Amino acid sequence: MTTKPFFLFLVVLALALIGCSDEPPPPPQAGAAHKIPQPAAPAPQAPPQPVAQSANWPFLSEEEPGGDLAENMMARNYLLIFDGSGSMDDSECSGASRKIDVAKKSVMAWSKSVPDDANLGLYAFHKRGLLTLPLATGNRDTFIRTIGLIQAGGKTPLSDAMIHAYQTFTEQGQRQLGYGEYTIVVVTDGYADSSERLRNVVEKILSTSPITIYSIGFCIGEQHALNQPGRTIYKSADNPAQLQQGLQAVLAESESFDDDAFSE
Repeated sequence: MTTKPFFLFLVVLALALIGCSDEPPPPPQAGAAHKIPQPAAPAPQAPPQPVAQSANWPFLSEEEPGGDLAENMMARNYLLIFDGSGSMDDSECSGASRKIDVAKKSVMAWSKSVPDDANLGLYAFHKRGLLTLPLATGNRDTFIRTIGLIQAGGKTPLSDAMIHAYQTFTEQGQRQLGYGEYTIVVVTDGYADSSERLRNVVEKILSTSPITIYSIGFCIGEQHALNQPGRTIYKSADNPAQLQQGLQAVLAESESFDDDAFSE
């Protein structure tokens, strides 16, 4: 082989090798493609939840607001709780008479002073159990006759009596759409079977409703679960005259409330 042909052979071989090494770059992979950053999509938000609303006394239903509505939406309502427990058979603070007789006489007289257009009801516990009358107008004679049936005896379930009054007024409040006045009148000469339970019941009534609690402690002084200054009205009666005055003050308080309301 001569020098020139051999040199040409080497040049051709080198060019061939260079051509083989210039392989086209591999096609870009899908995962390696350059992406333009996109703003993150906002996270889906949960639908707004309704805000829980506390039910307002008298807990009217939206479907049946008030049910059978009262004829007088602004009526005053009084429910008398009469304590006819065994201690009422004593004559302490009553002169020659028994406390039960003095209390019955005073309550009968008071009922005649309750306005004719006001609703009056009764819850009495006594020797023979319970005596109750629903809220109504025009029931004064029936009220007086029922008071006359009370006999001293038994315990002092004031908590149950207050619960009954609260439920009764709540139902009446629904019929009056919450309008009007609601007063629990308590005549008692003793302490509740459970003072702690009574305080809890009173707390519920005062914190959830506009009900007024007016109590007269007959010959028991000021230390009573129903005596909560600034929250309840409590009168201490140490004789028959003070008991009568305390009952009449119930109506005076109501009239004072009306005068204040109209003067605003």
